[in-house]
Amino acid sequence: MIVTTTAFGSHRLTLIARVNGHGQPKLVEANWLLAGNSWHSSKSVPKLKKYYGLTDEDFTFIDKNSLSMNEPAQALLIETIFQLKDYADGKRKILDLPLDFSMGTEFQQRVWQALQGIEYGETISYATLAQRVNSPKGFRAVAQANGKNPFSIIVPCHRVIASDGKLGGYTGGLDKKEYLLALEGSWT
Repeated sequence: MIVTTTAFGSHRLTLIARVNGHGQPKLVEANWLLAGNSWHSSKSVPKLKKYYGLTDEDFTFIDKNSLSMNEPAQALLIETIFQLKDYADGKRKILDLPLDFSMGTEFQQRVWQALQGIEYGETISYATLAQRVNSPKGFRAVAQANGKNPFSIIVPCHRVIASDGKLGGYTGGLDKKEYLLALEGSWT
C-alpha cells in the first residue's frame, strides 16, 4: 500500500492506493486527516491491515512531491491529487478514479455506488438514498454506510442531508460537509 497526504483547502487528506494481483492500481482510501494526526491515524488503516493481512511494513509513506509516474499506485495517487485540486478550483465536477470497494459489505457497496449517481450541486435525503438502493425503510442503515465511506469527496456522501433540510452527519465533521456543499453551490 502506498500512502500520501495532500492539502484540500485548509484541511488535509490521506490517500492510499494499492496494485491488485492483475497489476491494476486502485484507490483504497481518500479521507480527511484529523488535525495533528499522522496518516497512521486514518480510520481505514486498521481495517486494511485486517482485511488484507497486512502489517505496518506493508504501508509505504511517500511525500506527494516524491511520487513517481513510473509506479502504477503512485501514478494513481498523483492523478487523484490533480483531480481533487481541479475539483477544489471549480474546474472538475466528476472525480473519475478506480476505487476498491471490496472492504465494504454488499449493502455498503450498493450505497457507495448510489452515492456516485448524485450530481454535483445536488443534495438528496437519507430516505431518498435508501429508496435508490431498494431499502426504503433503511435510511438509518444508509446513514451508517455513508459514514463508512472510505472515499470522502470522491464518493460524494457529503451530498446526503437530513429530510428536514439540515446537514445531518458527516464523518469528517460538519464544517467540511458545509464547505464541500458551498463549493458545489448547494449550501449557503
